[in-house]
Amino acid sequence: MMLVIVLALGLVALTGAVVVLTRDPAQQAVTLSVFGLTLTILFVTVQAPDVALSQLAIGTAVVPLMIMLTIRKVGGRR
Repeated sequence: MMLVIVLALGLVALTGAVVVLTRDPAQQAVTLSVFGLTLTILFVTVQAPDVALSQLAIGTAVVPLMIMLTIRKVGGRR
């Protein structure tokens, strides 16, 4: 079980780095959604299903959607 937790932590670290290194805001919203999914996997592996469900709903769906709507509203300017 410890190996699964370490692998999940490594996956979270990898996707977090990808989010930070992504330059385009639209692509960053998509990678943020993937990051939220990997956090959900981590929370499931550490037996926190309530936190995993919240992360799945908010971090994987709502926050990236809000970012995409904001990008659309401001016209994609930087």
